[in-house]
Amino acid sequence: RICQQEQPKMPYIKVISPEDASGKLAKIYQQVSGPGGQVDNVLQIHSLRPHSLEGHMALYKAALHHPRNKLPTWFLESIGVLVSLLNNCAYCARHHGAGLERLLKKEEGNYEEYRVQLDQEQPGEPFTQAEQAALAYARKLTLDPGGIGQSDIDALRATGLKDGQILEINQVSAYFAYANRTVTGLGVDTAGEVLGLSPDATEDWHHG
Repeated sequence: RICQQEQPKMPYIKVISPEDASGKLAKIYQQVSGPGGQVDNVLQIHSLRPHSLEGHMALYKAALHHPRNKLPTWFLESIGVLVSLLNNCAYCARHHGAGLERLLKKEEGNYEEYRVQLDQEQPGEPFTQAEQAALAYARKLTLDPGGIGQSDIDALRATGLKDGQILEINQVSAYFAYANRTVTGLGVDTAGEVLGLSPDATEDWHHG
């Protein structure tokens, strides 16, 4: 499923811009700002409750950018793009599609070959059998969360995935379900943003 093109719009709730922020919010904005001081709109949407912005960033870093994760970041991003497409979240699909492209260039992977597979109901090569099984699990968890059972986990194990890796697959799928609903539920848009940037380490709180 290809998400629909998102039209520029104003967020549905009040947002405090970095220029107008003070106190704790201003400090957090400084921590999460990217090149040129950019604070992504998905983070600014939390501005009325700075503690929820801290929670979002902690979950984001743990699911996607923790050094103890065993799965490669480019594949975790692939799961994020898939989940975002299924949830029709154009914002996250664009952001993390750009991030996936950047990471695959580092890995000497062909972005277009991988990206086209994420539009398929059953993604195939160049994803490995284990990666295809992980994407199938993420799809089912997104579209039919109540339908997940032990057999789905056994299918992942059968490809050689370890339980810790399965947990990573589950957590990145769950994170994007949360992020997608934050974005679509509150009218977050990509206007004015540089896409596809991410931190190099979990202790680096910069989102860009």
